[in-house]
Amino acid sequence: MVADPSLLLQGGFFIVLLIAVSAWDIYKRIVPDMLCLCIALTALLDFTPEKLLGLIPSLVLLSAALLWGGMGGGDIKLMAASGLVLGFYNGMTALMAGLILLLLFHALCFMIQKLRGRTVPRAYPLAPFLSIGCLAAYFLV
Repeated sequence: MVADPSLLLQGGFFIVLLIAVSAWDIYKRIVPDMLCLCIALTALLDFTPEKLLGLIPSLVLLSAALLWGGMGGGDIKLMAASGLVLGFYNGMTALMAGLILLLLFHALCFMIQKLRGRTVPRAYPLAPFLSIGCLAAYFLV
C-alpha cells in the first residue's frame, strides 16, 4: 500500500517541529510563536474543515491557565496548532496523553527527590510532554 505523499511530508514536518519546540522549551522555557505557526501551516497539507475542531483541546489548557495559572500561553498555542493537524479526537488524545506523561514524570521526580532529601521542582516545561502526546496521537491512533 502506497502512503499519500502529503501525509508523509506532514508527518515529517510535524516530527521535526515538535522536537524543535520541545528542545526550545526545555532549554529556554519558551515556546516560540514561529514554531507554532509552522506547525499550524503543516495542517494545510491535509486540511479538512473538521480539523478546525482540533482547536477545542487548546481551550482546555486556556481554561486551566485562566482558572489556576501556572501555564504559559505558548503551551496553549502549541496545542492549538497541533490540534489543527490532529483534529478533535486525536487532539484530545494528545492532550490527555501529554498530561498523563507529565503526572507520571512528576511522580517519579517527587519520589527520587524525596529519597535524596531534596526539594521537588515546582514547574516543568510542558511542551515536551504535549509533543510526545501529539506524536503518539498522530502515528498510533
